[in-house]
Amino acid sequence: MFPNVLEVARKLIRERVQQDETVIDATMGNGNDTLFLAQLVQETGKVIAFDIQPQAIAKTKDRLEREGLADRVELKLASHEEIESLNVQAAAIMFNLGYLPGGDKEITTQASSTIRAIESGLRVLRPGGIMTVMIYWGHAAGEVEKEAVEAFCHELSQLEFLVLKYQYINQQNQAPFLLAIERRAQ
Repeated sequence: MFPNVLEVARKLIRERVQQDETVIDATMGNGNDTLFLAQLVQETGKVIAFDIQPQAIAKTKDRLEREGLADRVELKLASHEEIESLNVQAAAIMFNLGYLPGGDKEITTQASSTIRAIESGLRVLRPGGIMTVMIYWGHAAGEVEKEAVEAFCHELSQLEFLVLKYQYINQQNQAPFLLAIERRAQ
């Protein structure tokens, strides 16, 4: 059986990230990707995770503390648009677009801020680094965001970036799909 889209995103990241690097979870949510990244970079690496909802910060903090990994992660109650202000070089950046599972479904990522966040992230992504963007588009804002992100990715220079789309095409109900952007090594 083919792996699901999230498994593919994590596999691509595992293949490129060293344990002592800095990685970013641009959309923290319930902390699933934050936890994955903290385990990946081990004691010498660092994870920076963003979310605009205090509920996401609290859930993720509790989860990291239970796992003994809180010291590896910096939680930011801020928009993912602020990635570039960190002044770091990231090996990987993960996005899960949509809304906070279990949260207010009216609070979603938005096309304009997501594009600015992706642009910001690409500026800090190291050569050979990867950005994964999980597109959940089964809601009104999601369809608009999907179109904008795909259009943006089509315009990225193939001299600087490779963009992969991993999607099951015979699924119903707007199945999520993955866009993976790799900064070419120089």
